[in-house]
Order: sequence, then C-alpha cells, then structure tokens
Amino acid sequence: MNHCLLEVEVLEAPQVRYTQDNQTPVAEMAVQIEGLRPDDPPGQLKVVGWGNLAQDLQNRVQVGQRFVLEGRLRMNTVTRQDGVKEKRAEFTLARLHPLSPGSGSGSGVAPAPAPAPARSPAPLPTPRPAGGAATPAPRRAPAPAPSRSAGAAPAEPAAPVWDTSPLVPLGDDDEIPF
Repeated sequence: MNHCLLEVEVLEAPQVRYTQDNQTPVAEMAVQIEGLRPDDPPGQLKVVGWGNLAQDLQNRVQVGQRFVLEGRLRMNTVTRQDGVKEKRAEFTLARLHPLSPGSGSGSGVAPAPAPAPARSPAPLPTPRPAGGAATPAPRRAPAPAPSRSAGAAPAEPAAPVWDTSPLVPLGDDDEIPF
C-alpha cells in the first residue's frame, strides 16, 4: 500500500488547470521537505490535488505555510530540455493538515485541533421513566480545579517532536547475507 505523511513548507502557490475531457480541476504546487539529518539539503516535491481539493488548495494555501500532507507518492519519468530522461517524485494529495496558524479548513482540509477545555463537562440531564417518577441519578465527585500560581500564564501545547533517525542502523554489523 502506498500511503505517505509528509511535513512540508509551501514554496509556490497552487496553480489550477482543468482536464480536457470533463473539466476536472487539478492543482499543482511546489513544497519543500527538510532533510533527515542536519547536514542534508532540503528536498523539493511537486504536489497534485484533484477535484474539490484542488479548489481548496487554490483558495486557502499560501507560500510559506506549513502542512502535513497525506497521500500517495509516485515517480514520473520526464525528458529535460537537453534530451536526458530524469525521474521525479510527485505527491498525489488526499488530505491536508495545517500546522501554521490561520490555515484554512474545508473539504479535505483538516482544521487545527482546538485546545481542550479546562473545566469538567456539565452533567447530562437524567431521563424520567414513563410513570413520571424521577429516579435518582448516581452522583459523581466534582473534578478538582487546576491549580495555578499567581504569575503563571496558561501553558500552550508542545509542538510534536519527530524522530528523524534512520530506520536501519548505518553500521557495518549487518547480519543479513544479501
């Protein structure tokens, strides 16, 4: 199965074109991916979105925004101007998850997660049986109020930390004979 998640920064604004046969919108944009190691150069990738997602990309995505892209990765063979054939990666977008504030939301575009409320939820009303007599609801102990020091500001959620270490050890101690 070909399913990828990539954290990217938008380099070029999405450009929309339409297919000849049924006028399906297709958006293309260029994104940048950080290298796996600190000394690796960043990579560039072409991202393609189809249908309603293409229109959402055009309306809501701007240069410099950061996203987590979800979709499929494929390799295309293209002929350069000098006649040499070259392989290039292309990402077909399925979902777009914004990382930077102010990113849009809509069809296929997931909104940023909302902060969790600090209070406990209100109790649900107790349904009455058909006879009209109320049955006592079980009681729950109230949740303790969060304690804060006088000068402390509310804590913001920590940014996710990605493990960029290689999946396979780089040493020469490989015991697999091929």
